Amino acid sequence: MASFYERRILPKLLTCACSSPPMMKQRAKVVPRAEGRVLELGIGMGLNLAYYDADKVTSVSGVDPAAELRALAEAAPHDPRLSVKVEDGTAEALPFEDRSFDCIVCTFTLCSVHTPAQALAEARRVLKPGGRFLFCEHGLAPDAGVARWQRRIEPLWKRLAGGCHLTRPVASAIAASGFTIETVETMYLPGTPRFAGWSEWGAARAA
Repeated sequence: MASFYERRILPKLLTCACSSPPMMKQRAKVVPRAEGRVLELGIGMGLNLAYYDADKVTSVSGVDPAAELRALAEAAPHDPRLSVKVEDGTAEALPFEDRSFDCIVCTFTLCSVHTPAQALAEARRVLKPGGRFLFCEHGLAPDAGVARWQRRIEPLWKRLAGGCHLTRPVASAIAASGFTIETVETMYLPGTPRFAGWSEWGAARAA
């Protein structure tokens, strides 16, 4: 059973952090590129929903294991033409048939899933051949000094931030899971502590 902190405090903290202007700008770079039938891994509070282009997207399905976050996602603003369905589920065990989606959107999710490799394997399973995997994540910084601080801070950070990891690689982990990286861009997010601000975003294709 979720603790009081997880049920009442953590959703408010995550909403504040994940809706910061730098993170919303990152979402706006990635989400409008989605097309067709879309799956969003870790839909969370539904912060991406306002960025989908209903002229290109037929439906959005989202999964999240936290009831409190799913309730926020169901109430999140989006184009009324967009069909949105939010389901209880985890990225490591998606409740969908093989080859069900044209596109998967994954933003600030791989940092907090229990097993990133399994989540990415599931993403490949439900994505149609040639389908696109759009990602925007934060993770392990390339600078040794920043990475040392990430490793020091991570144990406490995980407890306070709902299991969020600071030291997980992003694009290299996606490629190692069998996706072909098409584009990737990187930077430290402005106005964000460097230990939490290294961001990688882009697109990959299913084999």
